[in-house]
Amino acid sequence: MPEEQTEGTLFVQTTLKILGGKWKILIVWHLRDEAKRYSELKRLIPEITEKMLIQQLRELENDGIINRKVYSDVPLKVEYSFTDYGKTLIPVLKALCDWGQEHLKRGYWGKG
Repeated sequence: MPEEQTEGTLFVQTTLKILGGKWKILIVWHLRDEAKRYSELKRLIPEITEKMLIQQLRELENDGIINRKVYSDVPLKVEYSFTDYGKTLIPVLKALCDWGQEHLKRGYWGKG
């Protein structure tokens, strides 16, 4: 295998390690424009369990993609937002959205 294919494979594997799975891309999609509270994210992704949402948010935070900001209000308020590094994903998310839109236009949803 040529070296650039090996490197490319490594880079894609790294991306999938950070953003792979059923929920992470949806989570970051919803954070692309503004910070969101946990409850807002849960409402925007109703199919996700609370346990999974918490786990995915922690992983994204540990990977430097999102910030978790805790306010000392009563009741406790926690917001999630992109880090500066995480904001570099916004063009990638837009490209994925555009590709999905084109795919649906082709009528391939649910085939295969």
